[in-house]
Amino acid sequence: MTDGFMGPPWQADWVEAASNYRDALPEEVRKNIQEGMAELVTARNPYVPQDEFPDGFHLEPARSSRPKGPHILSFDRGRGWLRFTFVRRVEDPQIVVEEIFWQ
Repeated sequence: MTDGFMGPPWQADWVEAASNYRDALPEEVRKNIQEGMAELVTARNPYVPQDEFPDGFHLEPARSSRPKGPHILSFDRGRGWLRFTFVRRVEDPQIVVEEIFWQ
C-alpha cells in the first residue's frame, strides 16, 4: 500500500480492440505509437500541454467541455490518433487507451 498519490511512470492499459488494432499496424507506426505513449506514461500529468511532445504529436481534449475527460493524442503528423483516459486512483493510477486509428 502507498502513502499517497503515486507519480509517473503510470501504468498503461489497452482495451482489447485497441490493442489488436495496434498490433496489426506496420512496425514503423507501432514504434511511433510507443514514442507517444512513452511521453504520456512519464509525464507528471498525462494531459500535458502540446509543447511537451516531440514533433509530429498533438494532444487535445476529446471534448472541449470536458477538459479532464478523454483526450486525443494525434501521432504520425496527424495520420493517426488514439483516445485515452487517465484514471486517477490513489493506489494504481493508469492511462487507459480506449480507441486507436491510423490511415
